[in-house]
Amino acid sequence: MSVDVVTFGCRLNAYESQVMRDLAADTKDTIVVNTCAVTSEAERQARQAIRRLARERPTAKIVVTGCAVQISPDKWATLPNVTRVLGNHDKLQPKSWELDAHSSVSDIHSVRETSGHLVTEFAERARAFVQIQQGCDHHCTFCVIPQGRGPNRSVPIGAIAQQVHKLVQTGYQEVVFTGVDIASYGQDLPGSPSLGQMVKRVLANVPDLPRLRLSSIDPASIDEDLWRLLADEPRLMPHLHLSLQAASDMVLKRMRRRHLREDALAVIDRATTIRPGIALGADIIAGFPTETDRQFQETIDFVKETGIPYLHVFPYSERNGTPAARMPQVAPALRRERAARLRAEGNRNTEGFLNGLVGQTVQVLTETNTTGHCERFAPVSLNKPATIGSVVRAIVTNATPKMVYAEIA
Repeated sequence: MSVDVVTFGCRLNAYESQVMRDLAADTKDTIVVNTCAVTSEAERQARQAIRRLARERPTAKIVVTGCAVQISPDKWATLPNVTRVLGNHDKLQPKSWELDAHSSVSDIHSVRETSGHLVTEFAERARAFVQIQQGCDHHCTFCVIPQGRGPNRSVPIGAIAQQVHKLVQTGYQEVVFTGVDIASYGQDLPGSPSLGQMVKRVLANVPDLPRLRLSSIDPASIDEDLWRLLADEPRLMPHLHLSLQAASDMVLKRMRRRHLREDALAVIDRATTIRPGIALGADIIAGFPTETDRQFQETIDFVKETGIPYLHVFPYSERNGTPAARMPQVAPALRRERAARLRAEGNRNTEGFLNGLVGQTVQVLTETNTTGHCERFAPVSLNKPATIGSVVRAIVTNATPKMVYAEIA
């Protein structure tokens, strides 16, 4: 049997899993587990998966990598059937996948450059991911990701354009730009090109790319070039997912975020003004340390006021070594209760947003022969089969709380 890759966490991990799948293509009877460290639950799920895989495939070699390994390699090396652990830099190096390779976890903070990897096939995905940067120079009080990913490092524009061009040649209709902190793109490159400047040049250099989408972005750092593209470039999808985290000024300050409530409102107002109908998403942490009922209510009120349809809600999870872990904690049961309330509010927003699509003509990227996502990332069920990975024109006829139904035009 060849290499299998099990992925936890973000879109960047999904991209890197495909890089590893290519690098380890000649490896026999090996399972790679690409871990996430954002929450303790993500780590628990990865440990559980490793133990299950060791029982189900006792002869397989298990290689564990990802952010959780980068931060605490020793505790992963002792799990059943684990033969190697690889850090986040090491996992993308060809030498790490040679037959005689050993465990290697380099100092991620000493890495100063990142290279684009030419990936032309994504397992079981209709859209392709392209890494545009790595790492983060900000230190939010709740976050361990800088420990796992190191400093901000950007892929040169030419390498990104080359990757996108190759993906279009392969047949992909949609590309997602991903990274740890994509709004910081270019600050480490000569001339400090902004994210918007890079996107503009890539779209100009790859005119045959039908659809470009961005992963989560910091609302404090959207540059003017990106705003102009959101307003004027139809190939840049009308979908903006904000790394919001909270909507109480006091909580945001204690998180050491770089925006306040009014800043986030201004971003949303500008986005909906220049791109009417744009789909908005947001990451939110429920039950951050010291969060009072009133402060939590401020976030609930924000979600109601803005109608954000795509919420990604996390109950706060203590991460060792972060300042937030030393703050007075909200009881875990209350965190879960607040997360449930936020999700319920988000579900109401989603239902309203999807109902608003009824009667509209949408362009659907098909992920199975009868389902996919439209430009605004709404899940769509089609009335008849279409080629997987194609973009089809359809008219939305009905909506449920989770999906819209459409007839191919």
